[in-house]
Amino acid sequence: MSQLQVELVAADRKVWEGEARQVSARSIDGELGILPGHTPILGVLVEGDIKIHGEGGVRTATINGGFLSVDHDRVTILAEAVDASDLSN
Repeated sequence: MSQLQVELVAADRKVWEGEARQVSARSIDGELGILPGHTPILGVLVEGDIKIHGEGGVRTATINGGFLSVDHDRVTILAEAVDASDLSN
């Protein structure tokens, strides 16, 4: 099965990088669910949780808003501040 390459970046550091089956985030237009093969997109994210569904279950990080970019199964999430206490490798 195809995987997404996910990168979560805060203003001051790379917070997490890895593979996932799905990424969920909340944009200004509503909830986004990203799966492998998703159409390229650039979205503006609102404050809330990012959910990364992977081999070990669901990992969650809380952001204060930011941007999400999807292109060729690569998901990049940029945020000013990230609470990543649930993201451990």
